[in-house]
Amino acid sequence: MSEAIKTDVLIIGAGPCGLFAVFELGLLDMRVHLVDILDKIGGQCAELYPEKPIYDIPGIPMVTGQGLTEALMEQVKPFNPTFHLNEMVQTVEKIGDPLFRCTTDAGTVFEAKVLVIAAGGGSFQPKRPPVPGIEAYEGTSVFYAVRKMEQFRGKELLIVGGGDSALDWTLNLQPIAKRVTLLHRRDDFRAAPHSVEQMRKLVAEGKMDLKIGQVTGLDGENGVLKGAQVKGNDGAMSTVSCDTILPFFGLTMKIGPVADWGVKLENNLIPVGTETFETNVPGIFAIGDINTYPGKLKLILSGFHEGALMAQKASRYVFPDKRVVFQYTTSSSSLQKKLGVN
Repeated sequence: MSEAIKTDVLIIGAGPCGLFAVFELGLLDMRVHLVDILDKIGGQCAELYPEKPIYDIPGIPMVTGQGLTEALMEQVKPFNPTFHLNEMVQTVEKIGDPLFRCTTDAGTVFEAKVLVIAAGGGSFQPKRPPVPGIEAYEGTSVFYAVRKMEQFRGKELLIVGGGDSALDWTLNLQPIAKRVTLLHRRDDFRAAPHSVEQMRKLVAEGKMDLKIGQVTGLDGENGVLKGAQVKGNDGAMSTVSCDTILPFFGLTMKIGPVADWGVKLENNLIPVGTETFETNVPGIFAIGDINTYPGKLKLILSGFHEGALMAQKASRYVFPDKRVVFQYTTSSSSLQKKLGVN
């Protein structure tokens, strides 16, 4: 087991609610680490609608998902939070009062006095392609995310998909892989035009391959892949030689491992009290879309409010002997000093 990273608060989810919670916790002198399964900060805003306008953020008539993410990142900069992306918290173990040991699927271990679940509707998890027997190759020859590029050096890669993830990784891995083949069901891509243009240039130069069709079967044994059977749009069958497949079929929302953490669930949501947004487990809070309570509205502004009240209670766990004095950022010189404006 790797050495534990010690922090006051671990936030699961780096979307808007998780980011604003960093700000509220920072004002009360709490150190924060955040874990997110996505490869970018911003949660649903960044992943699902980075360019879609949002009209109900107080005081901001219109902002895009990406714009809101960038503004929140600027706001939390004084508190220097640490982000762990492309990771999912798998296990949560209570080891003190209060103290939790949390381990991610990448083997990162945290010890935190407070845990804040700000995971939106749950964790974004990759959609598995409908290929018979693909499960036997997952984790050895089939991967749904790229955590370390070096892992794919010298590999014969088959990348499947037509969106930004598929094209981005095609371009990033092509220089280090033995050979890259991009497979998509049609010769039309949803990715950024510049990426598509770069990919087609590599194909024209003979530096990679592009195939149109769908994977129908896999060749190999004991989790070791030798090739993939591909059915073209004309019905013709062919075999693509590959030892690794990266399928990018989009993401789906699942509650994920939260169900195993001892936290009470209600229709895949986490019930909380509205005074502190604490769960049934002391020291574990839930804010944003993943929680439920009478009158709950799934709005970003509601999650901001929840984060502010959560921070007040969290400080009692982190600093049990310290009296929390409520202050306003407009008039408190000590808060302004923390924010670097005084």
